[in-house]
Amino acid sequence: MGVVNVTPDSFSDGGRYLDPQAAVEHGRLLAEQGAQILDVGGESTRPGADAVPVDEELRRVLPVVEGLTATGATISIDTSKAVVAAAALDAGAGYVNDVTAFRGDPALAGLVAERGVDCCVMHMLGNPRTMQDDPRYDDVVSEVKAFLEERLAFAVAEGIAEEKVMLDPGIGFGKTVAHNLELIRRLDEIVAIGRPVVFGVSRKSFLGKITGREPGERGVATAAANVLGLERGASVFRVHDVPETLDALAVAAATLPGGWPLKTPRTTTTTI
Repeated sequence: MGVVNVTPDSFSDGGRYLDPQAAVEHGRLLAEQGAQILDVGGESTRPGADAVPVDEELRRVLPVVEGLTATGATISIDTSKAVVAAAALDAGAGYVNDVTAFRGDPALAGLVAERGVDCCVMHMLGNPRTMQDDPRYDDVVSEVKAFLEERLAFAVAEGIAEEKVMLDPGIGFGKTVAHNLELIRRLDEIVAIGRPVVFGVSRKSFLGKITGREPGERGVATAAANVLGLERGASVFRVHDVPETLDALAVAAATLPGGWPLKTPRTTTTTI
């Protein structure tokens, strides 16, 4: 899953792809490099990020979704707003990535059920503006697992087919470095829920705290974390750097049952 941020304030590449044409060109490049999903977001979810009005979010994402439909990749809309999701689906998106896990807009789960599209629900403590204000857990893995099980049950109760739901433990969303590392260490417990797990560690601040590197210098740390995620059962890897991720995962996959490649290469790299 390649990241296409159409925002001025995302932690890693805020503003770089705010222009729709620049975002489309970036998304096309990610697809050419092997991304199978392009995750388009018009509202930053970094710690402390401000909310974005619906009209502005629509203005940012719709031209990008429309421009990426010819890539052959699945287009994901990263939003918690039903109005934005509906417009993006109409424009060609086929996946809804909701960091609020259907706790934000009460209409979003019903929309996903009605359209029959895939979705991802994520764990987050609080909201982006408050989530890093002294996050505490008795057992972060058990609590995240229980939350995801409850949100999966909610999604199914709302009419979403269980096989359409993916789960994201929300690494970096209301967690300390220790919490994030524990989630990676015990990711198999989240995988045991039985749905595909989306693993989003790319360039995140906990990697910077471990390595001392700035966001754009965290590619190696990201690749290492993604290899650990693959070994523990993660299925989808949300990343900024597609070729490096694919190389790291290809080497790791070669050591796992089933070997390498897991899927036929789209270009010169092997997709996972």
